[in-house]
Amino acid sequence: MESGLPSVISQPVVATLTRSALFLVVTINSGSNAEATVRGLCADLSSLLRAVGLRDLQGSLSCVMAFGSEAWDRLFDEPRPKELHPFREIRGVHHAVSTPGDILFHIRATKRMDLCFELARQIMIRLGGAVIAVDEVHGFNYFDDRDLIGFVDGSENPAGPDAIRATLIGDEDTAFAGGSYVIVQKYLHDIASWDSVPVEEQENIIGRHKLSDIEQPDAVKKPYAHNVLTSITEDGEPVDILRDNMPFGQVGTGEFGTYFIGYSRTPRRIERMLENMFVGSPPGNYDRLLDFSRAVTGSLFFVPTVTFLDGVTVQQADPEILSQAAVAPERAVVATPSKPCGDGSLGIGSLKEEAGHE
Repeated sequence: MESGLPSVISQPVVATLTRSALFLVVTINSGSNAEATVRGLCADLSSLLRAVGLRDLQGSLSCVMAFGSEAWDRLFDEPRPKELHPFREIRGVHHAVSTPGDILFHIRATKRMDLCFELARQIMIRLGGAVIAVDEVHGFNYFDDRDLIGFVDGSENPAGPDAIRATLIGDEDTAFAGGSYVIVQKYLHDIASWDSVPVEEQENIIGRHKLSDIEQPDAVKKPYAHNVLTSITEDGEPVDILRDNMPFGQVGTGEFGTYFIGYSRTPRRIERMLENMFVGSPPGNYDRLLDFSRAVTGSLFFVPTVTFLDGVTVQQADPEILSQAAVAPERAVVATPSKPCGDGSLGIGSLKEEAGHE
């Protein structure tokens, strides 16, 4: 983050890659009591995370709590983050849908899904009837960071200071410095059709060699390659987003998918990427991966800082509702991890922008 800005604690946007993740999207029910219950969780999320995380100190349990545009207006009196808006659907050769979502919980642990599950369970107990879960995905690490289509996922992620610069807001919106934006989409794969495609053509679609994860030379990349359409260079300066995509699926029902999650200091970067993928660059030259992978959800959220969440007041909470919630342990501020993500990727979200924006 830029120097001279107020000292704040960011949520664990830039965190170590994990082998387990749980993505939970909820909508808030109507009524001031529901809003007060959600605000109460904001103020106590740090202590709830600490209580569950203490069960395994080596588990690196973390949670990012983020808010949609409508939820922000309902919950907080503070001005809106400058670029927070509902997810904008894209209708091109394929369709990027916009689906409901007021709050996103991105829960991660190094190896233990039970930690993720328990924190999600305690969060939902605490929220009670204030929310409705509209999407829940349990992600897992698949062999050497591969997606279920067989390619390594995350190769183009920034690391270290580059990851911080890519994801955390600086002096462009000082009221929300240290925050971030996050876009999520759930993609379902037609694995049978994908597996019928020769490996050479799969590699042309992705822009990488399948076994080695080595990028194809620029001279042989197809213009429709996934990593071509999701990489943009302006004046030779790269601008990235940070992805923590996870595979998920159910063998019995034939569901195979990828949960895309991209963090950025501005949603415009991810929106540009999606426009290229779904509409094409130029229009019509779309991402051929979408012939086999369908987006069934799409939401945009803002990630405030831990400092912001800890300072939220309940305001007009109904004592009866709060007394029915799980009793929260003693409240404590948790310093968030800031280890860089070093992973491999389909390259979803590697963008480049004009120099001097940082």
